[in-house]
Parts: sequence; C-alpha cells; structure tokens
Amino acid sequence: MIRVLIVEDDPMVAEFNKRYLEEIEGFELAGVAYSVDEALGKLQDTVVDLILLDVFMPERTGLELLDEIRKQHKKIDVILITAASEVDKVQTALRYGAVDYLIKPFEFDRFNRALVSYREKRAFFDMQTNVKQEDLDQNILNRTQKTVTESLPKGLTKSTLKILLAAIENMDKDPFSTDDVAEDVGISRVSVRKYLRFLTDIHVLEEKMTYGTVGRPVYLYHFNEKNRSLVKNYL
Repeated sequence: MIRVLIVEDDPMVAEFNKRYLEEIEGFELAGVAYSVDEALGKLQDTVVDLILLDVFMPERTGLELLDEIRKQHKKIDVILITAASEVDKVQTALRYGAVDYLIKPFEFDRFNRALVSYREKRAFFDMQTNVKQEDLDQNILNRTQKTVTESLPKGLTKSTLKILLAAIENMDKDPFSTDDVAEDVGISRVSVRKYLRFLTDIHVLEEKMTYGTVGRPVYLYHFNEKNRSLVKNYL
C-alpha cells in the first residue's frame, strides 16, 4: 500500500481529499497535517510515500515544506493540490520534483487520474532494476511514438499492461493464477483478471479452468512466449 500524508490547513478540504483517497485502490492514509511544522513532525516518526500538499499554509508555505523534504533527501513524492495557479509557484513546485499539480477546484476524475498515474509509475519502477529508453518514454516520460495500430479494450491502459507482462514473464510459476499476478504487482484481482482475459483473447496466454479445494473454479494461465509479439501492436 502507498502511504499518504495530507497536508492541508482547511479541515473541510482535508476531509474531501481523505474521502477521495479512500475511493482509490492501493492507497492508505498515513495522517493529516494542518501546517508545515506539524507535517515535518509527523514525517519524523511516520512512514510516508506520498504527500498531497497545499501551497497556501499558515506561517510556512507548502513549497517551503517541499524544499525542506528535498534538502533532507527524503524519498517521498509530492502531488500539489492547491488554489495557487501562479506560474512561478507551479514552476517552483516542478523544479522541486512535484510529480503532479492539481489546481483547485478540480473534479474527482482529475484527482483519480493523478493518483492512478502515480501508482502505475511507482509499480513500474518497483518491477525494474534497469530500464530501456523505450520503456522509460512510454511509462514515465509520456513520450511515445505513434506506432500503435490496435486499440486496447476500454478500461485497459498500456502502462499497466506492460507492468503485468513484465510480471508474467518473470513468474516462477507455470501455470499461474490471477491471485499470483495480483499479489506480485499490487493491483486488484478484478483489474488483473481483465488484463489476463485480454491476453488470453489474443493468444499470448492459454487459460484452463480447474477446481480448488472447496470446489470453487480457479483459472490458471500459461504464458505462450512464442506469441509475445502479438501484444506489440497494443503497446
């Protein structure tokens, strides 16, 4: 789970952000801080992976907190959620390494895209020791060549598909189950099942059904390495 600290001086806005966060799988609330000093205190004894940060805070600004985090070399990512729309503040946040910048007011869809994108990029890095330029361009830098000749089914994304493919290719089980993949990549079983069904449909995977110890049907998959190229046009 990705542990999130919300840093927001307005209790009502903080509560909205908390509720939004609860709607997105893979994240859990590590705490809420209503000032920069309170946030710095929590970071001393709380494990935090991601901060949702406002710029306008009492006494010290969110940008000062971001600067302090970088000076302390903390391995924490930051998404700005703020009414600050001035170009200099946006540029400062990006220079300090903010991974996204949401300007209030915003819709849940934009919040969701920011968090899901962050989750997918984090999962991508967790699966790699070295990266190829093509993978970096497609998954992190959003620089892709327009060579896609096929569209993925609705609801599937190229970045998540690549993460799952990497996990499948490195799977030490054959055959493997949906649960095996979901546990490995940290994505929900329901989501993983959709991607496995797609890969089965294009014959990259072979699927067979068996029955578990309590009689529940279990789908097992075998990776057809020789058909790996069939997924290329979707990436």
